[in-house]
Amino acid sequence: MAGASKLQIAGGPIRYGMVGGGQGAFIGAVHRIAARLDNEFVLVAGALSSNPERAKASAAELGLDPERSYASFAEMAKVEAKRPDGIEAVAIVTPNNVHFPAAKAFLEAGIHVICDKPLTATLAEAKKLAALVEKTGKVFVLTHNYTAYPMVRQAREMVAKGQLGDIRVVHVEYPQDWLTDDLSASGNKQAAWRSDPKQAGAGGATGDIGTHAYNLARFVSGLELDSLAADLDAFVPGRLLDDNLQVLLRFKAEGEAPPAKGMLWASQVAPGHENGLKLRVYGSKGGLEWVQADPNYLWYTPFGEPKRLLTRGGAGSLEAASRFTRVPAGHPEGYLEGFANIYQEAARAIRAARGKGGKPPKGVIFPTVQDGVEGMAFIEACVKSSKRNGAWTKL
Repeated sequence: MAGASKLQIAGGPIRYGMVGGGQGAFIGAVHRIAARLDNEFVLVAGALSSNPERAKASAAELGLDPERSYASFAEMAKVEAKRPDGIEAVAIVTPNNVHFPAAKAFLEAGIHVICDKPLTATLAEAKKLAALVEKTGKVFVLTHNYTAYPMVRQAREMVAKGQLGDIRVVHVEYPQDWLTDDLSASGNKQAAWRSDPKQAGAGGATGDIGTHAYNLARFVSGLELDSLAADLDAFVPGRLLDDNLQVLLRFKAEGEAPPAKGMLWASQVAPGHENGLKLRVYGSKGGLEWVQADPNYLWYTPFGEPKRLLTRGGAGSLEAASRFTRVPAGHPEGYLEGFANIYQEAARAIRAARGKGGKPPKGVIFPTVQDGVEGMAFIEACVKSSKRNGAWTKL
Protein backbone atom coordinates (compact mmCIF):
# COMPACT_ATOMS: atom_id res chain seq x y z
CA MET A 1 0.00 0.00 0.00
CA ALA A 2 1.62 3.25 -1.16
CA GLY A 3 1.72 6.67 0.45
CA ALA A 4 -1.24 6.69 2.81
CA SER A 5 -0.25 3.89 5.21
CA LYS A 6 -1.90 3.90 8.60
CA LEU A 7 -0.61 6.52 10.99
CA GLN A 8 1.17 5.53 14.16
CA ILE A 9 -1.57 5.60 16.76
CA ALA A 10 -0.06 7.51 19.67
CA GLY A 11 -2.26 7.89 22.70
CA GLY A 12 -5.04 5.74 21.28
CA PRO A 13 -7.74 6.56 18.73
CA ILE A 14 -9.22 10.05 18.70
CA ARG A 15 -12.54 10.04 20.52
CA TYR A 16 -15.13 11.91 18.53
CA GLY A 17 -18.82 12.68 18.58
CA MET A 18 -21.29 13.52 15.87
CA VAL A 19 -24.00 16.16 15.56
CA GLY A 20 -26.66 15.12 13.04
CA GLY A 21 -26.17 12.11 10.80
CA GLY A 22 -28.90 9.93 12.30
CA GLN A 23 -31.41 7.65 10.59
CA GLY A 24 -32.20 8.74 7.03
CA ALA A 25 -29.16 10.99 6.72
CA PHE A 26 -26.67 10.41 3.89
CA ILE A 27 -23.61 12.43 4.76
CA GLY A 28 -23.36 11.22 8.37
CA ALA A 29 -22.69 7.66 7.22
CA VAL A 30 -20.03 8.94 4.80
CA HIS A 31 -18.24 10.75 7.62
CA ARG A 32 -18.37 7.66 9.85
CA ILE A 33 -16.88 5.47 7.11
CA ALA A 34 -14.15 8.04 6.46
CA ALA A 35 -13.32 8.30 10.16
CA ARG A 36 -13.02 4.50 10.46
CA LEU A 37 -10.93 3.83 7.38
CA ASP A 38 -7.53 4.43 9.02
CA ASN A 39 -8.55 3.41 12.57
CA GLU A 40 -7.72 6.90 13.70
CA PHE A 41 -11.10 7.81 15.23
CA VAL A 42 -13.66 6.09 17.42
CA LEU A 43 -17.25 7.34 17.68
CA VAL A 44 -18.27 7.52 21.35
CA ALA A 45 -21.04 10.13 21.54
CA GLY A 46 -23.71 11.81 19.47
CA ALA A 47 -26.59 14.24 19.22
CA LEU A 48 -27.72 12.47 16.08
CA SER A 49 -31.07 14.12 15.48
CA SER A 50 -33.20 17.04 16.65
CA ASN A 51 -35.94 14.43 17.15
CA PRO A 52 -35.18 12.80 20.55
CA GLU A 53 -36.66 9.42 19.62
CA ARG A 54 -34.80 9.28 16.32
CA ALA A 55 -31.61 10.36 18.08
CA LYS A 56 -31.97 7.54 20.61
CA ALA A 57 -32.77 4.94 17.95
CA SER A 58 -29.85 6.10 15.80
CA ALA A 59 -27.45 5.86 18.73
CA ALA A 60 -28.64 2.33 19.47
CA GLU A 61 -28.05 1.29 15.85
CA LEU A 62 -24.49 2.61 16.05
CA GLY A 63 -23.82 0.90 19.39
CA LEU A 64 -23.34 4.10 21.38
CA ASP A 65 -23.64 4.09 25.15
CA PRO A 66 -27.19 5.37 25.86
CA GLU A 67 -25.73 7.77 28.41
CA ARG A 68 -23.75 9.43 25.62
CA SER A 69 -26.68 9.89 23.28
CA TYR A 70 -27.74 13.50 23.76
CA ALA A 71 -30.93 15.38 23.02
CA SER A 72 -29.04 18.49 21.87
CA PHE A 73 -25.57 19.52 20.75
CA ALA A 74 -25.46 22.09 23.57
CA GLU A 75 -25.94 19.38 26.20
CA MET A 76 -23.40 17.17 24.45
CA ALA A 77 -20.72 19.87 24.37
CA LYS A 78 -21.25 20.73 28.03
CA VAL A 79 -21.26 17.16 29.34
CA GLU A 80 -18.49 15.75 27.14
CA ALA A 81 -16.14 18.62 28.01
CA LYS A 82 -16.35 17.59 31.69
CA ARG A 83 -15.82 13.86 31.19
CA PRO A 84 -12.27 12.50 31.69
CA ASP A 85 -12.93 10.31 28.63
CA GLY A 86 -14.86 13.02 26.75
CA ILE A 87 -14.67 13.60 23.03
CA GLU A 88 -11.64 15.36 21.55
CA ALA A 89 -13.37 16.26 18.29
CA VAL A 90 -16.86 16.56 16.86
CA ALA A 91 -18.16 16.02 13.34
CA ILE A 92 -21.01 18.38 12.40
CA VAL A 93 -23.14 16.90 9.60
CA THR A 94 -26.39 18.87 9.87
CA PRO A 95 -28.22 21.30 7.59
CA ASN A 96 -26.27 24.55 7.16
CA ASN A 97 -28.16 26.63 9.72
CA VAL A 98 -26.93 24.43 12.58
CA HIS A 99 -23.23 24.60 11.63
CA PHE A 100 -22.52 27.91 13.37
CA PRO A 101 -24.24 27.37 16.75
CA ALA A 102 -22.97 23.79 17.00
CA ALA A 103 -19.38 24.64 16.06
CA LYS A 104 -19.45 27.60 18.45
CA ALA A 105 -20.63 25.42 21.34
CA PHE A 106 -17.88 22.83 20.86
CA LEU A 107 -15.07 25.30 20.22
CA GLU A 108 -15.98 27.14 23.42
CA ALA A 109 -15.94 23.78 25.22
CA GLY A 110 -12.38 23.18 24.02
CA ILE A 111 -13.24 20.54 21.41
CA HIS A 112 -11.83 20.34 17.86
CA VAL A 113 -14.34 20.60 15.00
CA ILE A 114 -14.74 18.76 11.70
CA CYS A 115 -17.59 20.42 9.80
CA ASP A 116 -19.38 19.68 6.56
CA LYS A 117 -19.56 22.45 3.97
CA PRO A 118 -20.65 25.19 3.49
CA LEU A 119 -19.21 26.63 6.67
CA THR A 120 -22.34 28.42 7.91
CA ALA A 121 -25.61 29.86 6.65
CA THR A 122 -24.32 33.45 6.37
CA LEU A 123 -21.03 35.27 5.81
CA ALA A 124 -21.45 37.15 9.10
CA GLU A 125 -21.62 33.83 10.97
CA ALA A 126 -18.58 32.56 9.07
CA LYS A 127 -16.48 35.55 10.13
CA LYS A 128 -17.53 35.12 13.77
CA LEU A 129 -16.60 31.45 13.63
CA ALA A 130 -13.19 32.23 12.13
CA ALA A 131 -12.51 34.66 14.95
CA LEU A 132 -13.50 32.01 17.50
CA VAL A 133 -11.20 29.42 15.93
CA GLU A 134 -8.36 31.94 16.13
CA LYS A 135 -9.19 32.70 19.76
CA THR A 136 -9.48 29.09 20.93
CA GLY A 137 -6.63 27.69 18.85
CA LYS A 138 -8.63 24.55 18.14
CA VAL A 139 -8.29 22.50 14.96
CA PHE A 140 -11.09 23.28 12.50
CA VAL A 141 -11.48 21.13 9.39
CA LEU A 142 -13.96 21.80 6.59
CA THR A 143 -14.75 18.68 4.58
CA HIS A 144 -14.29 19.80 0.98
CA ASN A 145 -13.41 16.19 0.22
CA TYR A 146 -12.53 16.70 -3.45
CA THR A 147 -9.37 18.52 -2.40
CA ALA A 148 -8.04 15.21 -1.04
CA TYR A 149 -8.25 13.17 -4.24
CA PRO A 150 -4.69 12.10 -5.21
CA MET A 151 -4.82 13.52 -8.74
CA VAL A 152 -6.22 16.82 -7.47
CA ARG A 153 -3.18 17.04 -5.20
CA GLN A 154 -1.06 16.18 -8.24
CA ALA A 155 -2.64 19.01 -10.24
CA ARG A 156 -2.14 21.48 -7.40
CA GLU A 157 1.55 20.59 -7.12
CA MET A 158 2.09 20.83 -10.88
CA VAL A 159 0.59 24.33 -10.90
CA ALA A 160 2.65 25.36 -7.87
CA LYS A 161 5.84 24.08 -9.53
CA GLY A 162 5.14 26.28 -12.56
CA GLN A 163 4.57 23.44 -15.04
CA LEU A 164 1.60 25.32 -16.52
CA GLY A 165 3.34 28.69 -16.49
CA ASP A 166 1.23 31.75 -15.70
CA ILE A 167 -2.38 30.68 -15.18
CA ARG A 168 -4.72 32.34 -17.66
CA VAL A 169 -8.04 30.49 -17.67
CA VAL A 170 -9.87 28.32 -15.11
CA HIS A 171 -13.07 26.44 -16.02
CA VAL A 172 -14.96 24.43 -13.42
CA GLU A 173 -18.41 22.83 -13.56
CA TYR A 174 -20.54 20.69 -11.28
CA PRO A 175 -23.83 19.56 -12.89
CA GLN A 176 -26.36 17.21 -11.28
CA ASP A 177 -29.92 16.29 -12.25
CA TRP A 178 -31.53 15.07 -9.02
CA LEU A 179 -33.57 18.25 -8.38
CA THR A 180 -35.01 18.47 -11.91
CA ASP A 181 -38.39 17.68 -10.32
CA ASP A 182 -39.75 19.20 -7.11
CA LEU A 183 -38.60 16.40 -4.81
CA SER A 184 -39.25 18.46 -1.68
CA ALA A 185 -42.99 18.35 -2.45
CA SER A 186 -42.86 14.54 -2.27
CA GLY A 187 -41.30 14.57 1.18
CA ASN A 188 -37.66 14.03 0.24
CA LYS A 189 -35.80 15.22 3.34
CA GLN A 190 -32.52 15.97 1.55
CA ALA A 191 -34.24 18.05 -1.10
CA ALA A 192 -36.48 19.83 1.39
CA TRP A 193 -33.82 21.39 3.58
CA ARG A 194 -31.63 22.31 0.61
CA SER A 195 -34.52 24.29 -0.85
CA ASP A 196 -35.37 26.06 2.41
CA PRO A 197 -33.62 29.44 2.98
CA LYS A 198 -34.08 29.05 6.74
CA GLN A 199 -31.97 25.88 6.75
CA ALA A 200 -29.70 26.22 3.72
CA GLY A 201 -29.02 29.96 3.74
CA ALA A 202 -29.12 32.28 0.73
CA GLY A 203 -27.69 29.83 -1.79
CA GLY A 204 -29.33 26.65 -3.06
CA ALA A 205 -27.17 24.94 -5.66
CA THR A 206 -24.68 27.77 -5.07
CA GLY A 207 -24.10 26.68 -1.49
CA ASP A 208 -24.55 22.95 -1.99
CA ILE A 209 -22.29 22.28 -5.00
CA GLY A 210 -21.21 25.70 -6.27
CA THR A 211 -18.97 26.07 -3.24
CA HIS A 212 -17.38 22.70 -4.02
CA ALA A 213 -16.60 23.85 -7.56
CA TYR A 214 -15.28 27.21 -6.40
CA ASN A 215 -13.15 25.67 -3.66
CA LEU A 216 -11.66 23.15 -6.09
CA ALA A 217 -10.76 25.87 -8.61
CA ARG A 218 -9.08 27.94 -5.90
CA PHE A 219 -7.32 24.95 -4.35
CA VAL A 220 -5.69 23.75 -7.57
CA SER A 221 -4.98 27.10 -9.24
CA GLY A 222 -3.79 28.88 -6.11
CA LEU A 223 -5.54 32.01 -7.40
CA GLU A 224 -7.49 34.50 -5.30
CA LEU A 225 -10.81 35.74 -6.64
CA ASP A 226 -11.27 39.47 -7.13
CA SER A 227 -14.81 39.76 -8.50
CA LEU A 228 -17.57 37.84 -10.23
CA ALA A 229 -20.67 38.22 -12.36
CA ALA A 230 -23.36 35.68 -11.55
CA ASP A 231 -26.69 34.60 -13.04
CA LEU A 232 -28.69 32.44 -10.63
CA ASP A 233 -31.99 30.72 -11.48
CA ALA A 234 -34.64 28.66 -9.76
CA PHE A 235 -36.10 26.83 -12.76
CA VAL A 236 -38.47 24.56 -10.82
CA PRO A 237 -41.72 26.47 -10.12
CA GLY A 238 -42.10 27.42 -6.46
CA ARG A 239 -38.49 26.67 -5.54
CA LEU A 240 -37.19 29.37 -3.19
CA LEU A 241 -33.46 28.93 -3.81
CA ASP A 242 -31.39 28.67 -6.98
CA ASP A 243 -30.98 25.34 -8.74
CA ASN A 244 -28.66 26.60 -11.50
CA LEU A 245 -25.82 29.14 -11.54
CA GLN A 246 -23.50 30.48 -14.21
CA VAL A 247 -20.65 32.67 -13.01
CA LEU A 248 -17.84 34.63 -14.67
CA LEU A 249 -14.73 34.95 -12.53
CA ARG A 250 -11.97 37.55 -12.40
CA PHE A 251 -8.95 36.57 -10.34
CA LYS A 252 -6.41 38.90 -8.76
CA ALA A 253 -3.24 39.55 -10.71
CA GLU A 254 -0.10 37.69 -9.66
CA GLY A 255 3.23 39.27 -10.51
CA GLU A 256 3.47 40.90 -13.94
CA ALA A 257 1.14 38.43 -15.69
CA PRO A 258 -2.36 39.60 -16.67
CA PRO A 259 -5.05 38.48 -14.19
CA ALA A 260 -6.58 35.08 -14.93
CA LYS A 261 -10.24 34.71 -15.89
CA GLY A 262 -12.64 31.87 -15.20
CA MET A 263 -16.08 30.36 -15.62
CA LEU A 264 -18.11 28.32 -13.13
CA TRP A 265 -21.31 26.41 -13.88
CA ALA A 266 -23.20 24.39 -11.29
CA SER A 267 -26.65 22.93 -11.75
CA GLN A 268 -29.00 20.49 -10.05
CA VAL A 269 -31.45 20.49 -12.98
CA ALA A 270 -29.20 19.11 -15.75
CA PRO A 271 -30.68 15.74 -16.87
CA GLY A 272 -28.03 13.17 -17.65
CA HIS A 273 -25.56 14.37 -15.02
CA GLU A 274 -25.02 12.64 -11.69
CA ASN A 275 -22.03 14.32 -10.03
CA GLY A 276 -20.27 15.80 -13.04
CA LEU A 277 -17.53 17.78 -11.32
CA LYS A 278 -14.86 18.80 -13.85
CA LEU A 279 -11.90 21.17 -13.63
CA ARG A 280 -9.78 22.60 -16.44
CA VAL A 281 -6.80 24.92 -15.86
CA TYR A 282 -4.87 26.57 -18.69
CA GLY A 283 -1.59 28.46 -18.45
CA SER A 284 1.06 29.92 -20.71
CA LYS A 285 2.95 26.60 -20.82
CA GLY A 286 0.19 24.00 -20.78
CA GLY A 287 -3.17 22.79 -19.52
CA LEU A 288 -4.71 20.28 -17.09
CA GLU A 289 -8.10 18.54 -17.02
CA TRP A 290 -9.56 16.43 -14.20
CA VAL A 291 -13.00 14.78 -14.08
CA GLN A 292 -14.41 13.48 -10.80
CA ALA A 293 -16.11 10.52 -12.54
CA ASP A 294 -12.61 9.30 -13.57
CA PRO A 295 -10.66 10.48 -10.54
CA ASN A 296 -7.60 8.30 -11.14
CA TYR A 297 -6.77 10.20 -14.34
CA LEU A 298 -5.31 13.65 -14.95
CA TRP A 299 -4.82 14.92 -18.51
CA TYR A 300 -1.77 17.13 -18.98
CA THR A 301 -0.95 18.93 -22.22
CA PRO A 302 2.34 20.83 -22.44
CA PHE A 303 1.88 23.51 -25.09
CA GLY A 304 2.95 22.24 -28.52
CA GLU A 305 3.24 18.63 -27.36
CA PRO A 306 0.93 15.59 -27.39
CA LYS A 307 -1.67 15.22 -24.65
CA ARG A 308 -0.48 13.03 -21.77
CA LEU A 309 -2.50 10.84 -19.43
CA LEU A 310 -1.19 10.83 -15.85
CA THR A 311 -2.58 8.12 -13.60
CA ARG A 312 -2.84 7.73 -9.85
CA GLY A 313 0.11 5.65 -8.74
CA GLY A 314 1.57 5.55 -12.24
CA ALA A 315 4.70 6.98 -13.80
CA GLY A 316 4.99 10.70 -13.23
CA SER A 317 2.99 10.61 -9.99
CA LEU A 318 4.26 13.32 -7.63
CA GLU A 319 4.70 13.01 -3.87
CA ALA A 320 1.56 15.08 -3.23
CA ALA A 321 -0.50 12.39 -5.01
CA SER A 322 1.48 9.37 -3.77
CA ARG A 323 0.90 10.30 -0.13
CA PHE A 324 -2.84 9.92 -0.64
CA THR A 325 -2.72 6.80 -2.81
CA ARG A 326 -4.14 3.83 -0.92
CA VAL A 327 -4.36 0.97 -3.43
CA PRO A 328 -2.29 -0.10 -6.48
CA ALA A 329 -2.75 1.81 -9.73
CA GLY A 330 -5.72 0.70 -11.81
CA HIS A 331 -8.05 0.06 -8.87
CA PRO A 332 -10.89 2.60 -8.45
CA GLU A 333 -10.34 5.08 -5.65
CA GLY A 334 -12.46 8.15 -5.10
CA TYR A 335 -15.24 9.65 -2.99
CA LEU A 336 -14.98 7.72 0.29
CA GLU A 337 -11.18 7.66 0.15
CA GLY A 338 -11.16 11.41 -0.46
CA PHE A 339 -13.20 11.91 2.69
CA ALA A 340 -10.90 9.51 4.56
CA ASN A 341 -7.87 11.50 3.43
CA ILE A 342 -9.41 14.64 4.93
CA TYR A 343 -9.98 12.74 8.20
CA GLN A 344 -6.42 11.45 8.05
CA GLU A 345 -5.09 15.01 7.78
CA ALA A 346 -7.43 16.03 10.62
CA ALA A 347 -6.01 13.22 12.74
CA ARG A 348 -2.46 14.45 12.14
CA ALA A 349 -3.44 17.96 13.22
CA ILE A 350 -5.39 16.79 16.28
CA ARG A 351 -2.60 14.49 17.41
CA ALA A 352 -0.13 17.34 17.10
CA ALA A 353 -2.48 19.52 19.15
CA ARG A 354 -2.45 16.91 21.93
CA GLY A 355 1.07 18.09 22.61
CA LYS A 356 -0.01 21.42 24.10
CA GLY A 357 -1.12 23.01 20.86
CA GLY A 358 1.63 21.62 18.67
CA LYS A 359 1.53 22.23 14.94
CA PRO A 360 0.86 19.40 12.45
CA PRO A 361 3.75 18.03 10.38
CA LYS A 362 4.82 20.02 7.32
CA GLY A 363 2.77 19.13 4.27
CA VAL A 364 -0.47 18.41 6.14
CA ILE A 365 -3.13 20.27 4.13
CA PHE A 366 -6.88 20.41 4.67
CA PRO A 367 -9.62 22.99 4.08
CA THR A 368 -9.78 25.36 7.04
CA VAL A 369 -12.24 27.80 8.51
CA GLN A 370 -10.75 30.49 6.26
CA ASP A 371 -11.63 28.40 3.21
CA GLY A 372 -15.13 28.31 4.62
CA VAL A 373 -15.22 32.09 4.95
CA GLU A 374 -14.15 32.39 1.30
CA GLY A 375 -16.92 30.00 0.32
CA MET A 376 -19.53 32.06 2.13
CA ALA A 377 -18.17 35.25 0.54
CA PHE A 378 -18.55 33.53 -2.84
CA ILE A 379 -22.20 32.67 -2.11
CA GLU A 380 -22.99 36.19 -0.92
CA ALA A 381 -21.32 37.78 -3.95
CA CYS A 382 -23.18 35.45 -6.35
CA VAL A 383 -26.55 36.30 -4.79
CA LYS A 384 -25.80 40.04 -4.83
CA SER A 385 -24.59 39.97 -8.42
CA SER A 386 -27.57 38.01 -9.68
CA LYS A 387 -30.02 40.38 -7.99
CA ARG A 388 -28.27 43.23 -9.85
CA ASN A 389 -28.75 41.51 -13.21
CA GLY A 390 -25.30 39.94 -13.21
CA ALA A 391 -23.35 43.06 -12.29
CA TRP A 392 -19.67 42.57 -11.48
CA THR A 393 -19.37 42.24 -7.71
CA LYS A 394 -16.30 42.30 -5.49
CA LEU A 395 -15.92 39.62 -2.84
